Amino acid sequence: MKILIAEDETALARALSVILDKNGYTADIAENGQRAVELASEGAYDAFVFDIMMPVLDGVEALKRIRATGNVTPAIFLTAKSELDDRIAGLDAGADDYLTKPFAMGELLARLRAVTRRAGAYTPKMLRSGSVELDLGEQELRCRNSIRLASKETKLMEFFMLNSGKVLAAHDIFGHVWGDDAETHDEKIVWMYVSYLNSKLMSVGADISISERDGGFLLEAVSS
Repeated sequence: MKILIAEDETALARALSVILDKNGYTADIAENGQRAVELASEGAYDAFVFDIMMPVLDGVEALKRIRATGNVTPAIFLTAKSELDDRIAGLDAGADDYLTKPFAMGELLARLRAVTRRAGAYTPKMLRSGSVELDLGEQELRCRNSIRLASKETKLMEFFMLNSGKVLAAHDIFGHVWGDDAETHDEKIVWMYVSYLNSKLMSVGADISISERDGGFLLEAVSS
């Protein structure tokens, strides 16, 4: 899983990154809220861990701007403040959980596991990109006609549609879609499933497709 950390305390940010790495996560670090907004618009993440008090743009405003784009990635706020009003402001901005500094790393890891398990509850059951709809409940892709998808195809298509316009690395795609599959270890499966999805997008007359870009994959409009 990939985590975006927004924390202006350099030592704490590095410590969080090391602990997450040792526990099977990868992490990107933003030194302020504005950089966090930029990274969230460019890449796909499984969770956000944001400090509230940061320069340039605070964590609350950063998350508000990210949520305004439709991004439903689970978020945990870190702060030295413990007043009720601060907690309310963070939750109203779209945070899913809240930790007051100082905190135990084990508790942060537990809360990350909890919010990422619940992530599916916040995802709309019907996604749309271009003229294409993905019905997550029925595992069905629809445009001029419709076609059923296998479970992994559905999860892969969901990941692309939730991150439309972003170049997604094959490693990140593999970790998100096949990370819990103990029997699948080869990242080459990503290329195979992208091919499957492109064939099915063509079969329903879609105006979008998945292309290779900068060593990764991008869901984009089909050139007319």
